[in-house]
Amino acid sequence: MASEYQVLKITPMSRVADEGGIERFYRVQFKSKGGVVDFVTIEEKDYTPDKASSILSKAAKNADAILGL
Repeated sequence: MASEYQVLKITPMSRVADEGGIERFYRVQFKSKGGVVDFVTIEEKDYTPDKASSILSKAAKNADAILGL
């Protein structure tokens, strides 16, 4: 578990692209350090450990900041 979040579930998804063809993406459900459960959508090109970690960290920090309001 990373310090800011814990990944709960990863759901691969696809949709029809505006330009035609199929776009693949991933819906990643996570739980923040503060206990907020949320999800982010990560495009296939960004679905690497480094990029996904950055996206999830930022989302978890934002969720915890909103929780603190």
